[in-house]
Amino acid sequence: MTNKTQLENGVLGTNVIAQIGILVHDIDTVSQAYADFFGVEKPQWNWTDTVDVAQTEFEGASSEARSKLAFFDMGSLQLELIEPDQHLSTWRNHLNEHGEGPHHIAFIINGMKDKVTLMEAKNMPLVQKGEYTGGRYAYMDTFKDLKIMLELLENDK
Repeated sequence: MTNKTQLENGVLGTNVIAQIGILVHDIDTVSQAYADFFGVEKPQWNWTDTVDVAQTEFEGASSEARSKLAFFDMGSLQLELIEPDQHLSTWRNHLNEHGEGPHHIAFIINGMKDKVTLMEAKNMPLVQKGEYTGGRYAYMDTFKDLKIMLELLENDK
């Protein structure tokens, strides 16, 4: 990727934020608070897949970590509430260290392996990755430069 191309497309090839992820201790209570605040229906939460399906890896090792997820579609942006279980994960560590609140902003990208390699070359290491029905995700440690974690989402075509 040339500097000119990088300036035109950025590192990710997009600058459209698709999602904001917020860590919570009680997904039912916080989901209801958001639903009441925005005057929308409270979404049902779902567990992330088990490690055999999700192939979850945290800091390079297989992880049984799971989370309850609830999604609010807010126009062009999705708000994701995340209540992690007690297994080691980026979600659990961040919640333990920083409490409830923002965890990541997410971007839909193409070419997951290439984007992860490019970001790691910029000292933005892969923290956690996994699969979901219809695609894959990767959390990149971008705190040093961007002051928040980035999540890369790649959906199957």
